[in-house]
Amino acid sequence: MDTILPIKGKVKFPITLDAGVWIFDDRKIDLNTYFSEDHKEDDEEEFTVASKHWDRVIKEGNVSPPTLKSERQFEKTKLLTGTFGISLKPFLENAEPEKDASTFVIETDSKDISYPLENAYDLILAFSKDGKPLREDGPVHVLHSDGSNRNNPIKFVKGFRVE
Repeated sequence: MDTILPIKGKVKFPITLDAGVWIFDDRKIDLNTYFSEDHKEDDEEEFTVASKHWDRVIKEGNVSPPTLKSERQFEKTKLLTGTFGISLKPFLENAEPEKDASTFVIETDSKDISYPLENAYDLILAFSKDGKPLREDGPVHVLHSDGSNRNNPIKFVKGFRVE
């Protein structure tokens, strides 16, 4: 199974995505918890985390972080058993759709599925389930960020086209 997916069409920079390397990407999303949590913009979330950490340090004192070995073991276990996806937004932004583009097309084995281009920025590309790549009906499943199709994602994706 090929894990390479193109973004082509009315874009300044046609790009190829490799779903096989996203497991190492810091932007990956844990799909086991993503749809049950509230999501904020990244900057606001980072500020909130830093603020809470600073408040805790002031109140309780500084606590040594877990050892590097235990942290690596936790991450390895998480990667081997987790279900992950990644937002399409940064890839679509890097491709830079042309100003007159209005439609985003998901190309699958059986049909093409169209979305308004502005809605495509909210799509999530699931690339692993229970620590395994999506080999049989992948390489990715396309999910809506609100989770409305998480039980019936778009499967057998071959590429993306901007029109």
